[in-house]
Amino acid sequence: MQLIKNLFPAPCSTPVKRERRKEARPGELLQAALHLFVENGFAATKVEEVARMAGVSKGTLFLYFSSKEELFKAVVRDKIVGQLSQFHAAIDAFEGPTSQLMRTFLHAWWQQADASQSSGIAKLMLSEGQQFPELAAFYREEVIDPARELITRVHARGLQRGEFRPIDPTYGPLTLLSSLLFLALWHHAPALSPPQISPLQPLAYLDALIDTYLSGVLVREPLSPAMDPQAL
Repeated sequence: MQLIKNLFPAPCSTPVKRERRKEARPGELLQAALHLFVENGFAATKVEEVARMAGVSKGTLFLYFSSKEELFKAVVRDKIVGQLSQFHAAIDAFEGPTSQLMRTFLHAWWQQADASQSSGIAKLMLSEGQQFPELAAFYREEVIDPARELITRVHARGLQRGEFRPIDPTYGPLTLLSSLLFLALWHHAPALSPPQISPLQPLAYLDALIDTYLSGVLVREPLSPAMDPQAL
């Protein structure tokens, strides 16, 4: 856990305050918008509700965000996209085996991006993306593609160090990314968890996922001729 904190530091979070400080208003609006988007969906959320929850007028909201769509994009950039650069820096600085990096990276991704309410954005996009194709394209370009790039970078590091074997460059990273999206969905639909694993333990799920992934990509020492079944 300390390794995650050192290499993937959590972003600073400032509690929402009700003082009418001008510089605090955008953050208050983003927090209110995130809550309402996740709870109600994009289509059902009214900008008046966002402004009311943030303690400002609708006119004040439009001083900072020209439309509900731009407000949504700002929420995604603030809560999710802003963390991607620090993940790249942490991957560059990591010195241990790539299998450990993959586990540390995915744990940190969950704890910083998905364990919070912002993981509900994934559910929103899956349920309303077809209705709002511009927002779906934005989410793909700003979140899905960069996340896939990060996973690809980690795997490429393992290849370069002789730790991982090659996998399909298109679909291989998606096996992990799709599982992260599934975990985000499950996190917001606890009733789906089977009774024997309810409540779902996200980090235990991630460990099982990573173990399965690594069992397929780790390079292992070749068997000696005496142990090789093909030689019998």
